[in-house]
Amino acid sequence: MSAVLAPGQLRQRADYTHKFNAKTGRHGWLRLTPAYSLKIVEELIVNHGKAKRIFDPFCGTGTTALSAAYHGHEGVTTDINPFLIWFAQAKTARYSTREIAATRDACAEALDLVLRQAVEPVPAPPIFNIERWWSPKTLVFLRLLRAAVAKATPDGSAERSLLLIAFCRTLIEQSNAAFNHQSMSFKNDDQLTLELDIDMAGGFAEDVRFVLSGACENPSGVGKVVYGDSREPSKVVKGPFDLVITSPPYANRMSYIRELRPYMYWLGFLQNGRDAGEMDWTAIGGTWGVATSRLIDWERSTERFRSEHLSNAVDRIAHADNKNGALLAKYVAKYFDDMWAHFRDLTTILAPGAELHYIVGNSTFYGSLVSTELLYAEMLAALGFESVERRAIRKRNSKKELVEFDVVAKWKDG
Repeated sequence: MSAVLAPGQLRQRADYTHKFNAKTGRHGWLRLTPAYSLKIVEELIVNHGKAKRIFDPFCGTGTTALSAAYHGHEGVTTDINPFLIWFAQAKTARYSTREIAATRDACAEALDLVLRQAVEPVPAPPIFNIERWWSPKTLVFLRLLRAAVAKATPDGSAERSLLLIAFCRTLIEQSNAAFNHQSMSFKNDDQLTLELDIDMAGGFAEDVRFVLSGACENPSGVGKVVYGDSREPSKVVKGPFDLVITSPPYANRMSYIRELRPYMYWLGFLQNGRDAGEMDWTAIGGTWGVATSRLIDWERSTERFRSEHLSNAVDRIAHADNKNGALLAKYVAKYFDDMWAHFRDLTTILAPGAELHYIVGNSTFYGSLVSTELLYAEMLAALGFESVERRAIRKRNSKKELVEFDVVAKWKDG
């Protein structure tokens, strides 16, 4: 294994985060806080022009699949979160001029229904402490708009999908959510905008225009989005794949359910907090709600990956001077057990000589560094991958020791 590590010379590289995606057509439709950059994906795809089938086992917002399709390749991606599946399917779809025009008409109809209050508002979603998210006036508008979109569009239609993406943009823009941290938080009082200064209907219309401008740019290739567990990708997709480009969840307890819950509640993918916890338990690295309590009784598999580095990291965390040390040690162990299952199954759907790129960051727990990139490299080498490298990409905008890496490897030629 080789490593190219010079963290003291690294920059934060905003162009390697979602900030680069924000105004880039469909890639900017919706923000997922931990999203990795289109720029990284584009550079990797362009440098592997002969790779016709590209796989991303951790879908996120579908960045890899869409980028592959725009370059004329077949991009295949999987996820266990139904909201992300829905969104990535809409993001990679082809839209006709008729569907674009029909969406514009449906937008006008929906806003007319809202302004005339000619539709029964949907119930407010059961989000805990919802008044922290939206003012009463904004909440009424969103409830009316959600109902109007449903009335103005056929169920399952392209028009509804496109308007709901715009609705998701609007609901987060009109919220008190802030994105100036690693995970989503809430604005301070001095960051809040007076609701009387907000033209909410006009904001939605502008969001629809932005979404439709991206929808007009159809990919020449194919994007396939499949529901499935990344620990066993071979159960839902067929190889062989020439190239894998992905950014799995980091071992840092950041819950994707937590980040996505406003969209998932408003669109009906979540009904209560119990559902959120159950869904997070099925995800690698999930710790939301019941997922944490389940972790207490979890035990490592006999087929686990055995590594001195991992054993030492887990032991340091377990014996940290903190009451949650033992629980977080289990979290770290489970994370790498799950990733070991993923890598083992992945080998069954790779073409000879296939190249892997895993964009992932290291982590700290109670001052103890967990070198995720090193453990990935150890796992890949143990499975027979060749030319394994750990390439430092950028500093992350949190603790100084946190770095994002591209873990690279090649599958055996035969």
